[in-house]
Amino acid sequence: MDAHSRGRAEDIDPADQWVLNPQTGNYELRLDPSSAQPTPSVQAHPSGAAPRGGSAHPPAQRTASDAPDAADRSAASGRRAAEVPGQRRRRAAEPAAGEGGRRAAGQGPASRRRPKQKKSRGRKALMWTGGVTAFVLVGTAAGYYYVKGRLDDNITTYDVGNAGGSSGFKKDQAINILVIGTDKRTGSGNTGYGDRNSPGHADTTILLHVSKDRTNATALSIPRDLKTQIPDCTVDTGEGKRVIPGQVSARFNESLGQAERGPDCTMATVRKLTGVPIDHFMMVDFNAVKTLSTAVGGVEVCVEKDVDDKKSGLKLPAGTSVIEGEQALAFVRTRQAFGLKSDLSRIQTQQQFMGAMIRKMKSGDTLTDPGKLWDLANAATQALTVDTGIGSVDRLTELAQELAKVDPENISFVTLPVVDNPNETVKATVVLDEARAPQLLSMLRNDISLTEVKKKEQDAKNAQAKAQNALLEGPRAEAGRVRVDVYNGSGVRGGAQSTISWLQNEQGVRLSTNKANAPADIPKTTLEFAPNQIEQARKLADLMGLPASALKQGTAEAGEREPMVLTLGQDFTAAGVPITGPAKAPEGVQKVEADKQVCAK
Repeated sequence: MDAHSRGRAEDIDPADQWVLNPQTGNYELRLDPSSAQPTPSVQAHPSGAAPRGGSAHPPAQRTASDAPDAADRSAASGRRAAEVPGQRRRRAAEPAAGEGGRRAAGQGPASRRRPKQKKSRGRKALMWTGGVTAFVLVGTAAGYYYVKGRLDDNITTYDVGNAGGSSGFKKDQAINILVIGTDKRTGSGNTGYGDRNSPGHADTTILLHVSKDRTNATALSIPRDLKTQIPDCTVDTGEGKRVIPGQVSARFNESLGQAERGPDCTMATVRKLTGVPIDHFMMVDFNAVKTLSTAVGGVEVCVEKDVDDKKSGLKLPAGTSVIEGEQALAFVRTRQAFGLKSDLSRIQTQQQFMGAMIRKMKSGDTLTDPGKLWDLANAATQALTVDTGIGSVDRLTELAQELAKVDPENISFVTLPVVDNPNETVKATVVLDEARAPQLLSMLRNDISLTEVKKKEQDAKNAQAKAQNALLEGPRAEAGRVRVDVYNGSGVRGGAQSTISWLQNEQGVRLSTNKANAPADIPKTTLEFAPNQIEQARKLADLMGLPASALKQGTAEAGEREPMVLTLGQDFTAAGVPITGPAKAPEGVQKVEADKQVCAK
């Protein structure tokens, strides 16, 4: 097999033929498998990277069979799914992950291995940590331009329209990705798990919020048994669009697969539930955990006691173990091995696994192994179904470059707070915890970090803003005495009118006026007022949930009937939703930090 097909030419790994010379910082061609480093006499590629096309052989050795067929690539890029998309098959010529696709431990001359670097700090729903990050890693390795075409062929796309209420991620804004793990039994070896003919459910769902400044991220797990409203949604049937009726009260997992609902319905459900606009979705099935955990050489997990769960097939000794393939899938599927043997306990186990996967992805063992990088990217793209907005390696690479900026120290996995359904005698479903869930969701909407590192930074900023916070201390005016003109600079259609209606009809602020659109959209909501309007400003700040930083006090006194000026910014989501969130998560919220290993109990 030639080098382009990931074979071996005289036992030389093609990715290893272009290696980084630490003395020059360039990628250089090494033809001698026994040499530990390329010598200065070997000619370096002028760009300092592998040649465009990424071939491990000189151009003369390339053949027409090396390139993917153009018609195949065109057909692959245009795929749509009327049902929950199934698992793609691997190409016949490609070895499966964990077989021929990755060099086994000890295989090949030891002299061809580069020394391991020290580790840096930095189920179904691990795609951003395992799969998307792989694009960044492969993008830095020799051969990227060649493998790009191969990886593009792997990706399955699905058109969700504007189901998430966003036009897509932007580099200067927060990013919200919905990661959906379906329990549809597609893919090799998965029909034996039972329920083989089911169209699948939203079995594991995580809303990943990456902060605007890329310093932190929050991964919010949504329980599958949560009773919630599934709104009407428009799905792509492959032959046109069709509206699927919603349900007032249904299990969250029925938002996918059931009643012919697609990922667009899950996106719409999560947006209604959380108030967070969703930029894109990624969906995977059982094979994702098996192939990705194998591609990175296994994931280290910890359990407090011996585990032998006959139902999931998980069997582990107490302490730490490195798991991959079927054992990795069993670890994230088990309900009987840990905690209260419930779906909520399983969510916590999955979060611990994903944290371990992040640490492995950031380790030198992965970053310095070209074989693992290729296998990881190949496995990830074959496991992925994404919306058309990120349905190419180029777009996924752009997204991954943003996600990779977040240090694992500042990644928090949390579970949406829920309580047992009070309307059930036999407890089978849960409902939102109305005391804690709104606070946590407000933090997501307002881009507030849950990590202790970021909290310390925020405390320092709060100290600087102490003088400004003093504006909110003191008496408040009655709602009926508050005069305010409202301008819409949020980009939300009808934002000013909906705010006026809410203020007048629900809050008693009758002296409020809609001034339509502001001259331009602004990032943050502002309230401008005169010194003699401070009591009115405090009252409106209370009603709107305005932070002290939104208050802009002028110097001149205002006339008796002169109104304040409220300009809605891009932090405005809807009338009645507080502009800012609490400073920290409510007590009792289940949370796992990505940089810390926790033993499953």
